Amino acid sequence: MREPGAAPRQSPQGVPYTDLQHIINADGLHLFCRYWEPAGPPRALVLIVHGAGEHCGPYDEIAQRLKELSLLVFAHDHVGHGQSEGDRMNIKDFQIYIRDALQHVDLMKSRHPDLPIFIVGHSMGGAISILTACERPADFAGVVLIAPLVQMNPEAATPFKVFLAKILNHMLPSLSLGAIQSKWVSRDQKQVEAYENDELNFHGGLRVSFGMQLMSAASRIEKEIPTISWPFFLLHGDADRLCDIKGSRLMYENASSTDKKLKVYEGGYHALHHDLPEVAESVLKEVTGWITEHLPPAPPPPTQQQGSS
Repeated sequence: MREPGAAPRQSPQGVPYTDLQHIINADGLHLFCRYWEPAGPPRALVLIVHGAGEHCGPYDEIAQRLKELSLLVFAHDHVGHGQSEGDRMNIKDFQIYIRDALQHVDLMKSRHPDLPIFIVGHSMGGAISILTACERPADFAGVVLIAPLVQMNPEAATPFKVFLAKILNHMLPSLSLGAIQSKWVSRDQKQVEAYENDELNFHGGLRVSFGMQLMSAASRIEKEIPTISWPFFLLHGDADRLCDIKGSRLMYENASSTDKKLKVYEGGYHALHHDLPEVAESVLKEVTGWITEHLPPAPPPPTQQQGSS
């Protein structure tokens, strides 16, 4: 409880949370939320899960397209990201992201108890989405993964580097591993500039401790893959330097799901939904099309009662 007369909690940008849509997670931290509500009754719920160092704002275009199909889309900035509270890009346990995603899902389910739920996750948000769906497989009608983190990049995960990272994590957990290189986000220079100029994105270096959390998430996913039976759609660029396409191929080939699809974009970079305009448009069509195919049939329009003449 807040002390009477105490100033309201503010976002890292200095905006009071009383002025922002938010949820409060199990650790008492305020997480900034966005909602895209269709005009009529929604046919399904869609949780969008953003990637490392970014926020849910850049998913507006995907969300608007889904909203046009009568879907209610919701998202939040992860702890330590965007307009949410928490140490920037640092987390003591990757499970916090999954726990917060499930909390938001439960909140929306309580408001719309009979609707199917989908997840759309990108990059690290893909890893969160996979582990969230693995925790509650019966809750989700389908999962769309855009360039998900499934495996660490081979260069980053050689046995020696893993060994070194473990030692550094004990001795210097806040040591920086270097920042995400924005030139690998998209082949569209305008999108790279937008990413660089977005003040809600984290442009600092990734800490060793954060890298260890990503590694542990990837190793959890590898163990879970054979048990995955829920429907999923993977979209990945084969020139992605940030999340290796080998992870998506591994998941596609080894998951036990009978309803699975992999679409590879030749030459595509990491943020396919912000890559070259024709790729971004294709991704929007593919994602909306796949989710539409997995919706229950729409109820027939009410029949007009014929008045007696």
